[in-house]
Amino acid sequence: MGTFGWLVVIGYFVVMVGIGVWAKSRIRDARDFFVAGGRMPWWLAGISHHMSGYSAAVFVGYAAVAYQFGFTLYVWWALTITFAMFVGAALFAPRWSRLRQRRGIISPLEYLSTRYGVPTQQLLAWSGTALKVFDVGAKWAATAILLQVFADVPLFWGILLTGGVTLVYSTVGGLWADALTDFGQFVIQLLAGVTLFVAVLAKLGGVPAIWGIWDRLPESHAAPFNGDYTVGFVLAYVLISTLSYNGGTWNLAQRFIAAPTGAAARRAALTSAVLYLIWPLVLFFPMWAAPLLLPNLSDPSQSYALLTTQLLPQGLVGLVLAGMFAHTMAMTSSDANAISAVVLRDILPTVWKGARSMGGRLELTIGRISVCAFIALSMVIALASDSFGGVLGLIVLWFGALVGPIAIPMLLGMLPAFRRCGPTAAIVSWAVGLVVFALVKYPLADTIIGMGAHLGQTFTVAAPVVCSLVVFVVIGLVRPWRDEGSDALIDALASDAERADGPSGQVTARA
Repeated sequence: MGTFGWLVVIGYFVVMVGIGVWAKSRIRDARDFFVAGGRMPWWLAGISHHMSGYSAAVFVGYAAVAYQFGFTLYVWWALTITFAMFVGAALFAPRWSRLRQRRGIISPLEYLSTRYGVPTQQLLAWSGTALKVFDVGAKWAATAILLQVFADVPLFWGILLTGGVTLVYSTVGGLWADALTDFGQFVIQLLAGVTLFVAVLAKLGGVPAIWGIWDRLPESHAAPFNGDYTVGFVLAYVLISTLSYNGGTWNLAQRFIAAPTGAAARRAALTSAVLYLIWPLVLFFPMWAAPLLLPNLSDPSQSYALLTTQLLPQGLVGLVLAGMFAHTMAMTSSDANAISAVVLRDILPTVWKGARSMGGRLELTIGRISVCAFIALSMVIALASDSFGGVLGLIVLWFGALVGPIAIPMLLGMLPAFRRCGPTAAIVSWAVGLVVFALVKYPLADTIIGMGAHLGQTFTVAAPVVCSLVVFVVIGLVRPWRDEGSDALIDALASDAERADGPSGQVTARA
């Protein structure tokens, strides 16, 4: 790293904490803390959504995919998310903002008590919250591993450093701090990504290398579908990305909830879509070129880190490392905010009756305590990751399986076409998704392997979420559910023709 590299990294952390302290001045109550008071500009919400959508795994796991399989990484990851966000801009993003305007929500699950009833809401809230703690703990551990590779920092101190900084600015500044630091992190990773992109181009002979590398790489590396990443796999990821990036991953829903109007939320979704369409072409290029510069790597997941340390001077290595931190800290801080909103508004009122009558200041204080506790607990899990062994991996895996089954009733529950899908459809589809995942991953694993690598991979990814979706729709058709409160909620989300006036969520006609 060198002295200058360390100064860059330390300066990055200082700026993140400073933004959190500055954002504190904009926080008056829990509404400001969790959804920025519904005043977040569309461009900031869009950039924050993009930054909160992926972590340091891009520079490790995805680097390995790019090294081994080439351009298909852009097709199955970036293009599926781009498509998902265009769909979300039309269907989901505006409805999230309208839920805050018309119903006063600050948690993505808050409206489910009206839509499906409290038991369904609690099932989704408890299961998602418990497992997310382990998911975030794994991300702290992964980021600390990067710091260890780059700078030989022990895992213990790496987790305390990255987690501790995030804890400070998230607890103090809430969603405003998350979004503003996301913007700062976007600028840093833009500089870092472009720097390495230019360095790789210079090493390969200049701008013509952008199209010239494909003639020098194996022919399959230029194919849109390669290896396990088949057409079926990509179609499965289109469905999963649509569910996840439009609110099934709760922290991403928060960005749309914080937008002032449905139209602003739509523009935020389109901004994120454009970023996913364009930016990965720059970010992934060094990964695609890595086989030419680092041939025959025994561990392809190290390709991005090795390119950084070999092609850039020490100070710029610190910049790239800060860019890697940026993604994970953006995702984990927004996770903490969203999960804490669920705890405060969905879980706490069912276990403590006094929570329903909390004043603004008390609600804000408990919200901050919840964020602090969530991040601290996830750091403890990261520090004890060796003790968890296979159990930690198992829990993280099951969280991935829950994204689809939880997201289906959450997202489709806002759409008029699914108004007859009630609590039975939501609970049974959730349970079926989990059961199918367990069957696919364990008792049927050998059978699926026998299908062949390509088909087996697609089936493993698609089966749980597709079965969950089919069950949700079929139960709605076979046992249509009718509830006046639920119907009124769905109808209220149809357009921006009305607006909420004030924090109470009362609806008034737009002049």
